[in-house]
Amino acid sequence: MTSPFAPFKHRLFAAFWTGAFVSNIGTWMETVGIGIYVTSATNQSAWTGLVAAAGFLPGAFLGPVGGALADRLPRKTLLITTTSIQTALATLLTILAATGSPSPGLVTLIVLASGCAQAIGFPTYQSLLPDLVPPEDLVGAVALSTAQWNLGRVVGPALAAIVIGIGGYAWAFGINAFSFLAVIAAIMLLKLPPPRPHHGQSIRAAIGQGIGYVRRDPGLRVVMGYMFINTFLAAPFIALVPAMSLIVLHSGETGTGVLISAQGLGAVVMALSLANLALRFGSRRVMLTALWALPPAIAAYAVMPTLALSAIALFLVGLIYFGALSSFMSIAQVRAPAEIRGRVVSLLAVVLGSLFPLGAVLQGALADEVGLRETTVGSAVLMLLALVAMKIRNPRFADALDLPPTPVAVPSPAAPEPD
Repeated sequence: MTSPFAPFKHRLFAAFWTGAFVSNIGTWMETVGIGIYVTSATNQSAWTGLVAAAGFLPGAFLGPVGGALADRLPRKTLLITTTSIQTALATLLTILAATGSPSPGLVTLIVLASGCAQAIGFPTYQSLLPDLVPPEDLVGAVALSTAQWNLGRVVGPALAAIVIGIGGYAWAFGINAFSFLAVIAAIMLLKLPPPRPHHGQSIRAAIGQGIGYVRRDPGLRVVMGYMFINTFLAAPFIALVPAMSLIVLHSGETGTGVLISAQGLGAVVMALSLANLALRFGSRRVMLTALWALPPAIAAYAVMPTLALSAIALFLVGLIYFGALSSFMSIAQVRAPAEIRGRVVSLLAVVLGSLFPLGAVLQGALADEVGLRETTVGSAVLMLLALVAMKIRNPRFADALDLPPTPVAVPSPAAPEPD
């Protein structure tokens, strides 16, 4: 049995994790503040889903570019650049909130721009983890890295409720802008290997090589297939938590913080358990168990009549959802060779960046028509039916995860330009 904290033995990982954690506390303060602000200003679930989607949508378009850049540019420089852009946008949002009441549309545009920077930087962030820890600690490092994002989800909303109550939205947004300095300081400490030669490949060709590799590798096709279902049908519950609290449960800003913290706490508990679960049962079994358990958990959360019961159910949902998502990420990183890892990870970002916003907007709009409880239960039922259909169509679909990774095809050098 291995310690869930084993990756912290490695100094650079510990420093990077700590800086990212401080930054994510600020990010969640801003996320909760924006969700409450937009929902209160519009009283519509569709707007709640839209502003949440704006932060993820760029991943569908810019994620592959970020993956190609992660495999060919100095990753330290790339991370500092994208993080600095996010810092500037958080500062702009702070100024707007302090000097007036920005429209929901303007807030959504700022979130969209910050999402663009995040989409470029995310593949770099994910692909550098194998350079910070040895292979035996990689699953734990992936779990802890995602856990700090969710631990920020526990601390951030609680602080946001206090800060917004005392100083207003501008204070929450300002703390987020300041918190980015912690992750920039951590990035400055990193010592990363130089990028590998790209054989004269264009960005477009590099992206195509990443897509081709995922198509050829049967294990990655399994990850992508399950991630499609999980992201489109299950993940939108995250974006609609403010609407569940404000519109359905009538629990206000405090209820939003409670629910988001409950989900994050569940994810943290899973993160501390995931490395041992994967070691004992294998990542494949952990992933499949989480996928099949998620629909009934989401349905139970949807029908809970009180804030307390909803928080308990959402704790369970957060635990199970994190088990599935972290399994997707760790399996992909283990299977992807180093020279193409950034591009493989970026395609997971494409799934998140395209299907999560689409699902959030559709479920938010449907919730305005038929009710959020009914919509959430319906999405859980559809996910369960999709899993059953995949099982019937190919009972041994997941067996491909046991096959060795596909070798990378080395690209030919680019042809010289004609005189």
